Amino acid sequence: MTVVAIDGPSGAGKSTLARALATRLGLRHVDTGAYYRAAALAVLRAGVDPADATTTAKVVRGAGIARSGGRTRLDGADVEDDIRGPEVTAVVSDVAAIPEVRAHLVHLQRDEVGDDPAGAVVEGRDAGTVVVPDADLKVWLTASPAERALRRAAERGGDVAAEADALVRRDRRDAHAMARADGVVEVDGTDATVEQLVERLVTLLRDRVTALAEGRG
Repeated sequence: MTVVAIDGPSGAGKSTLARALATRLGLRHVDTGAYYRAAALAVLRAGVDPADATTTAKVVRGAGIARSGGRTRLDGADVEDDIRGPEVTAVVSDVAAIPEVRAHLVHLQRDEVGDDPAGAVVEGRDAGTVVVPDADLKVWLTASPAERALRRAAERGGDVAAEADALVRRDRRDAHAMARADGVVEVDGTDATVEQLVERLVTLLRDRVTALAEGRG
């Protein structure tokens, strides 16, 4: 089994890179953030205040959250588009900060990784520290604040300055899950294409696997 963990802040390009790398390696792409977004959507639909940790955790534990074929399902319905909306984005960090929620969703995320004996490319903010701490390669993907804001504005058709402010707030809310894993390799994607980043990660993975096989890892 080959497992790669890609962590980093919002807007750094984790999802795009993880999907491309998974395709290149023939592995499953596990988007851990989608689980938290689905959980946030479940809480919103239940009319629960995310500040109520006990009730929020109960709602999440009772929700049917699953991923397959790159799509997210909530209680059997495809919600991939719904979980990317601004309403979910506004509360997902609060929902994800609840320990009981994180523990439940990490279990689901690990189950998805284990579903494929070939391995997976796992992306998020705590993939390398919590979800797959024994990953063969752990990457911390970064990009300059300006580039992150530009990417988000392009994705959403929004204002760059507003996106920059939103990213600062998101980073603060997500700080609890932004620790870097031991042995992580920092990769700056500010001025690199997706293809260049994929090639770099393939080389890093090959070198890491070789080092482990030779007892140097």
